[in-house]
Amino acid sequence: MCVNKEPLGKQAWLLLAVDGLFVLSGALSGTFLNIYLWRSRSDYAMIGWFTAAQQAALGISFWIGGRWVKGRGKMNALRVGIALSGLFYLLVLRLGPRSVDYIWPLGALLGAALGLFWLSFNVVYFEITGPGNRDRFNGWTGLLGSLTGIVGPWTSGALISAMKGERGYRVVFLASLSIYGAAAVLSLALRRRKTAGSYRWLEPVRRLRVSGQWRCMAGALFFQGLREGVFSFLVGLLVYLATREENRLGQFTLMTSAIALVSYGAAGRWLTPRRRLPGMLAGAVLLTAVTLPLLAGTRYSTLLLFGAGTALFLPLYMLPMVSSSFDLMGDSEDSVGKRVELIVLRELSLMAGRLTGTLLFVSLLPLGPKLRLFTLLLLGLGAAPFGSWFLLRRSAPALSAAGKPKPRSLRGYLRNGRER
Repeated sequence: MCVNKEPLGKQAWLLLAVDGLFVLSGALSGTFLNIYLWRSRSDYAMIGWFTAAQQAALGISFWIGGRWVKGRGKMNALRVGIALSGLFYLLVLRLGPRSVDYIWPLGALLGAALGLFWLSFNVVYFEITGPGNRDRFNGWTGLLGSLTGIVGPWTSGALISAMKGERGYRVVFLASLSIYGAAAVLSLALRRRKTAGSYRWLEPVRRLRVSGQWRCMAGALFFQGLREGVFSFLVGLLVYLATREENRLGQFTLMTSAIALVSYGAAGRWLTPRRRLPGMLAGAVLLTAVTLPLLAGTRYSTLLLFGAGTALFLPLYMLPMVSSSFDLMGDSEDSVGKRVELIVLRELSLMAGRLTGTLLFVSLLPLGPKLRLFTLLLLGLGAAPFGSWFLLRRSAPALSAAGKPKPRSLRGYLRNGRER
């Protein structure tokens, strides 16, 4: 029997709407933020350190913000995250090209904003979904992300190109600021929920010291972050360098997001808890394979082939990762009571991977020709999903959630994946 058919409630749809607005604002401006900085100073290391500052601040804000979320209410933290995101773009509008002189504080501000928002979002998401509708919610999240990826970057690229640079960027940043305001207003309709108990600062460390499912999950999340850290900024930058046109980057994102729109919808329907591990394995193989065209060079055509393949196969990997980690938070009454700390552990694991990948990128810059180096780096990091799959299969929370004994062989995983 399929366990993925429970409907979503009103609060889940409201949370999806807030998420959609927040992601749309990021899609409008975030896609071109690194390009804006690059136009002011063409420095790969500067882009890398800006990303590293975001990632470090994001993880720290999760850990420190956990006390606030558990003690005073997660809705305030969510709204502060939205407000800080707006403040970031206000500062960028104020500083203009001089933003490159404030990479560390600006990166830290954006990271803190994202950390507070996503910490609160993830806690509420856990509370209003369960194993019966979590894959469905994640499918809708992917669909909304794809829709905003279609509308946002294409619109921004067209505006920036039509307005000849600086003026277009200012219009786009101002539009993002307005959408953040709309998201803050809509968030007022989300119901307040109390989180019982005191915040345990060292709970993530305690979980990692004990051999078990969370140690395996943390490792799997590290590999996910290892891939995300560099891919999140380098692919878009390479597309811009290959074309030197913002509207071509917008078209690239439009096409890849349109593919992801379909693939997330299909994956959300097909993936059940029993199919997560075989789905992840297929996703890992295919995501690694689509990096191979980059060996022919980082031309627009090869980047587009890589982007389309990634959009098509990424849901097979991402949806099981998200659903399995949150299912593991609900496997006992003790885990449910410590959901805030476990969400912090989840994000710290992702941050460790993202930061490691970004620091690897910066450290390799002095070694050789940049584009060839970037190709090899993307090929290596593109295989990181195998690490996630290997570690996740040892704890197999997806299969245990479905009440199915964990098979010991690849044949067993594939056989279970074919069963309803």
